[in-house]
Amino acid sequence: MTLKLGRHHFPDDATIMMAIVNRTPDSFYDKGATWAEDKAFDRVAQVVDEGAEMVDIGGIKAAPGENISEDEEKRRVVDFVARVRSAYPSLVISVDTWRASVGRAVCQAGADVLNDAWGGADPELVDVAAAFGAAIICTHTGGATPRTRPYRVEYDDVVRSAIQDTVAYAYRAVAAGVDRRSVVIDPAHDFGKNTFHSLELTHRLGEMVDTGWPVLVSLSNKDFVGESLDLPVGSRLTGTLAATSVAALAGARIFRVHEVVETRQTVDMVNTIAGRRLPARAIRGLQ
Repeated sequence: MTLKLGRHHFPDDATIMMAIVNRTPDSFYDKGATWAEDKAFDRVAQVVDEGAEMVDIGGIKAAPGENISEDEEKRRVVDFVARVRSAYPSLVISVDTWRASVGRAVCQAGADVLNDAWGGADPELVDVAAAFGAAIICTHTGGATPRTRPYRVEYDDVVRSAIQDTVAYAYRAVAAGVDRRSVVIDPAHDFGKNTFHSLELTHRLGEMVDTGWPVLVSLSNKDFVGESLDLPVGSRLTGTLAATSVAALAGARIFRVHEVVETRQTVDMVNTIAGRRLPARAIRGLQ
């Protein structure tokens, strides 16, 4: 399905690299490397040069930690979104927030997408997306409270739960006035899940793709990769790319990533093998 991400359109065979840009001092992966605004802006410039079509800007880490008010979250992201919008008019700007007030402020500043990592915890977020013509990403968290870690979470069938919850969220967004082409679903690996849940979602991702809603995956350096291979954060690239290959083969459309170049090459190779993409060149045996 053709994707409409704010003011930007992508054909139905396009895959999109969504590069992570953290405006936080305590990110689990970069440890605050892009906390300073200029460092974050340098990161945007880097990922654009690497070919990212989209950035996902976050002002609050997902894990438990310091309590961040809505005003503080806005302080971290709103002016930064405006700066990125001015510098990169053709770049898709997503903001990782579950708060409607933050969503409204960043859309006014030029954001195209609201990435609701906490599965509709603030029900008014869909109304904000509709009001501004923004896209929305509908995640599955099993009803988890924002910024909490899972503890002994159980599902009869985690894939069925992910499909039911994200599709219901998607229809709620459309009912609120969000363009059908601007709604994306995300199984949300690790959020409200243990490692076995995330592995099952990866293995059966095709079932989510078969719903007809475009699927985003956020696999980069996740704990389910680290626990599967017994590797710390910073040593999970190979495992991440293996999971990415499975997701790409299943038909995922958007990949939320730390490493743009490696992920793009992986996704393109998988889609070339699958016959969805032609080789960049094919002269072997012909010349």
